[in-house]
Amino acid sequence: MFRWFKNKKKKGEASQKLKSSKDVTSISKNLKTNLQVIYQQIGHSSDVIIRSFQIENSKLEAAVVYIDGLADEQVINDQILKPVLLELRKIGDVRGEKALRDELKRAMTTLSKIKTAQQIESCISHILSGGTVFFVDSSDEALLLSTPGWETRVPSEPTSEPYIRGAREGFVETLTDNIVLLRRRIRDPDFTVDIYKVGRRSKTDIAVAYIRGLANQELVDEVKRRIEQIDIDMIQETGYIEQLIEDNFLSPFPQVLATERPDKVAGNLLEGFVAIIVDNTPFVLIAPATLSMFLQTGEDYYERWMFSSMLRILRILISFIALFLPAIYVALVSFHQNLIPMDLMISIAANREGVPFPSLVEALIMEMTIEILREAGLRLPKPIGQAVGIVGGLVIGEAAVRAGIVSPIMVIVVALTAISSFALPEYAMGIAIRMLRFPMMLVAGALGLYGIMLGYIMINVHLVKLKSFGIDYLAPYVPYRLRNWKDLMIRAPIKKMRQRPQMMKTQDPQRKDS
Repeated sequence: MFRWFKNKKKKGEASQKLKSSKDVTSISKNLKTNLQVIYQQIGHSSDVIIRSFQIENSKLEAAVVYIDGLADEQVINDQILKPVLLELRKIGDVRGEKALRDELKRAMTTLSKIKTAQQIESCISHILSGGTVFFVDSSDEALLLSTPGWETRVPSEPTSEPYIRGAREGFVETLTDNIVLLRRRIRDPDFTVDIYKVGRRSKTDIAVAYIRGLANQELVDEVKRRIEQIDIDMIQETGYIEQLIEDNFLSPFPQVLATERPDKVAGNLLEGFVAIIVDNTPFVLIAPATLSMFLQTGEDYYERWMFSSMLRILRILISFIALFLPAIYVALVSFHQNLIPMDLMISIAANREGVPFPSLVEALIMEMTIEILREAGLRLPKPIGQAVGIVGGLVIGEAAVRAGIVSPIMVIVVALTAISSFALPEYAMGIAIRMLRFPMMLVAGALGLYGIMLGYIMINVHLVKLKSFGIDYLAPYVPYRLRNWKDLMIRAPIKKMRQRPQMMKTQDPQRKDS
């Protein structure tokens, strides 16, 4: 009991300390007071630099505060300190705080962004984001100067979504660069970006992008509401946001689309969707998401409509193969041998002779082996991982057949299933199908084809009930909207696609004039 009270007291003290450290404090006109508050908040870290100085030909004391490495020290010296110390010699004669701020801003005109702040909390947040804060004695406002100095990655082709035809640039880990990539594609004055800070400790910048006057305002408000309600210490990747704002966290199906491609995000924004951009990650979320979006690629719109339509139909077939093929094999071999042609049945029986396991166990062993090889290939360095995946699959498959543990037909079924799951365009949907493949094999081993039909019905019932930000996950299949089928299994010619998806309820439903 004593230990419980002691732990409770420690938690209360820690919570009170955290709360007091985040209290909003107004900037004082006394420079030493401001610097003391800054030092108490973040001065315990050795990379926090506080440089105090006196403005030449005046009695005004000033100071700049920044973090070494996050802020560009050369920019601070050349564009902040040098103009103030050498060029602004008569700054002491300026009367009035507003005139003082105007003179300081004029001296630092080469900086891209200069803002003012009246709260210490805003100054600390700016410093921790790579900026520099300029304090002047006798002024109750500070100047927030943009001086980012960290290294950034140059936009390159996304490795997770390779295209044969299309742009060769992808998102990077810097929020502003990602917004610029979208602005280059959407030169619409209604393109809007709202930025939030999420994470009690990380203070991660998150941008909600949409086209005002086109996107459904209720959808935009709902996305913003869910982001504003997030209460967590740190946001490291868009996966955090995806899991915190999705409608049904128990569903194996992804309810938000993640992509590295700016052209894909721009295309969806023009359809009325909302994009969620998170700092420090190259993946951008698109909300809401429907099942059909995970079977399509941006490249579908770059090729002729007949070829794109053929590929979409092929992807639907591939998804069924990846989900049901092992289960169908188990059901036919275990329960419904009479449905297999006689010659094929004799061949399967001859190959299975000497296999000590039933077909269900045989399928589970091989599927688990493939999953282990897939995971090993992902975690190892790329050249080694590819060799492990290919050589490991060949060696283990051949050895298992020679040892009589599995039959050759089982190796063919598992290989075709694995290749089909690789062919799916979206990795998140591939994970969902890989997960559901195992329950489908179990019900097939217990009830045969009736179990497969029962499992398929249960999956469809779940998908019909599933929603993403109020949009039906199976739209436009359910509810049935024939008009939107022009961009579903068959991709109609672009000149015939005159209207945006009806399910989005956009304010401007017309893509082009009739």
